[in-house]
Amino acid sequence: MKIIMPSAEVLHQLPVYSKRIKYYLGEVIDLENEETEKQESCRRPKKRKHPPKMKDPGSLTIPCAIGDADVRRALLDSGSGINLMPLPLLKKIGGITLKPSNIFVVVADGSSKRPAGMVEDVVIHVEHLEFLVNFVVMEMEANEMIPLILGRPFMKTAKI
Repeated sequence: MKIIMPSAEVLHQLPVYSKRIKYYLGEVIDLENEETEKQESCRRPKKRKHPPKMKDPGSLTIPCAIGDADVRRALLDSGSGINLMPLPLLKKIGGITLKPSNIFVVVADGSSKRPAGMVEDVVIHVEHLEFLVNFVVMEMEANEMIPLILGRPFMKTAKI
């Protein structure tokens, strides 16, 4: 058994699904009020154009400074639940007390590392704004260009 109905009638009979079907079909050209010989054949969906392909924007970094030390850039990582600072950068900045920590950090390769400690309420300067940030400090090599990783806690504070 085969049932043939105009698509507009089907959409009226399925109000729950009509928005989704219209979205996938695209905008339907309605010629109901127009006089044509074959009205059914004149109804066709307008094809939506695909958005143009763009090149990879790369990583999202922001320029920042801690106190008098210019950190250059910090990586904004929406996948990180912590703000991360390497121990050599902490020593370079100086004047910040490192507190012991009992946490373990699970890194991207699945292994867990014990941090050197934590620092609280570090003032980060981003252009003309200042933010208080807590960092987990790890014993690792500091990348000269992007030494800090600012995770979701910073993004929540900065409302990014």
